[in-house]
Amino acid sequence: MNQELTNKLKTLPREPGVYFHKDASGEIIYVGKAARLNNRVRQYFQKSRTRDPKTDALVQEIHDTDWMVVESELEALFLEAEMIRRYMPRYNILLRDDKALTYIRIDYNSDYPTVSTTRRPLDDGAKYFGPYFSAGAVRQALKILRKIFPFATRRVVGQKRPSLHYHLGLDPGLEGGRTSLEEYKRNLRRLMAVIQGKKTAIRRDIEKDMLAAAKSQQFEEAAHYRNQLRWLDGLGRQVIFSDKEFLDISKDHALNELVDLLGLPDFPRRIEGYDISHMQGTDVVASMVVFTNGVSDKAQYRKFKTRRDHNNDFYNMHETLTRRLSEKNVKLWGLPSLVLIDGGKGQLGAALRARDEQNQNQLPFIGLAKREEQIVLSPTLSNVIVNEQALHKLGGFMTQSEDFVLINLPHNTNLVKLLQRVRDESHRFAVTYHSTLKRNRQTHSSLDDIPGIGPVTKRKLLREFGSQRGVMAASEQELAAVVGEKLAAQIAAK
Repeated sequence: MNQELTNKLKTLPREPGVYFHKDASGEIIYVGKAARLNNRVRQYFQKSRTRDPKTDALVQEIHDTDWMVVESELEALFLEAEMIRRYMPRYNILLRDDKALTYIRIDYNSDYPTVSTTRRPLDDGAKYFGPYFSAGAVRQALKILRKIFPFATRRVVGQKRPSLHYHLGLDPGLEGGRTSLEEYKRNLRRLMAVIQGKKTAIRRDIEKDMLAAAKSQQFEEAAHYRNQLRWLDGLGRQVIFSDKEFLDISKDHALNELVDLLGLPDFPRRIEGYDISHMQGTDVVASMVVFTNGVSDKAQYRKFKTRRDHNNDFYNMHETLTRRLSEKNVKLWGLPSLVLIDGGKGQLGAALRARDEQNQNQLPFIGLAKREEQIVLSPTLSNVIVNEQALHKLGGFMTQSEDFVLINLPHNTNLVKLLQRVRDESHRFAVTYHSTLKRNRQTHSSLDDIPGIGPVTKRKLLREFGSQRGVMAASEQELAAVVGEKLAAQIAAK
């Protein structure tokens, strides 16, 4: 261990947080969480401590260590997961066991929402948070959060009375009408916000509700909100994995590199990423993903279905950014600090034209080309200025054509990993939406276009006549025996 690191470790705080081990090149090679940073980080360098060979290999490579302080173990747990997704440190992969990672699943859109953990996220319309390396810590965190934001963990078929968990204050009591679905979903939105690191904002919301309830003399409801506030304030005393509101953005390695390299006037608090997905010009969709303070903010994600199917990504990107920067959507969603386009010169050029046509010339735009992971920008239009000193410090170089600059950086730099994370997330979100539209189109039949025929009637017809062709070949009299004369006449007319 070098002398500079030895001196740095003496300043480790006693608070919970997340730490970053880095090698001699500055690459983050391991991210971990700690209930007390000073105890946990120093353990790596205690010679008397027995370690496995993989951990020994990690310690041999540690050249520097940084950390971020948070208010509670709960926040450290959720922040660690985001930082691992961001930087993909190689030792986090090498040191984990063979079990699958854990996700929190909230089927928010259900008529009976539940909260659970799973190792296999599905494209089922539920909201997933994670992945997390420690399943036990996640379950403990949910156990604590359930006391603040009561939720159901499963639906019991036929149950009409509130369960024991309701009387313990852990379940909303939907069965007995003790809580409305609207109120329950509002509670779940607050739970999801805390999972995403927005505890301070939720605390302000609850305080407003408490004051409003007290003012209208609804004292029982005001007491409920007061108790929620006390539990939130007590999170720092909860033990989750034992061993400040997210986040001081100035300590984020990737965002610091981004500001230095592109000469941005301030840290990009809202980064938006865009991608296009289609199959030979059909079911064309676009995604908008949002990273707030460098962290994925899924509540802000949006998807677009282009107004016409067109096998031209430049046209599709232009339409998407034109709609995003319309006056209506700017009022709804605000403006980004930085826009990242998945693609090279063509896609970035189309996006810049849309930006300028919407009179938002001040917004900085960059692209990320897939093949070489090059950062693409227009020196005259992108509203960024490359800092050559910062570029050389990162070990990169740039090439310039008549209209565009291509920046090449080592793929292990924190900046590239952040941009890849935004790009990959926008690609995933776009492909998921495209796949949904494609699946719906493939299962669509002419019966779906007949007014009055819903899923139940459609299944009844197919069960009776075997197939859509059989339905269409049936006589009006045969159809009437199944669905009645009125619908039979409509089907026969098709």
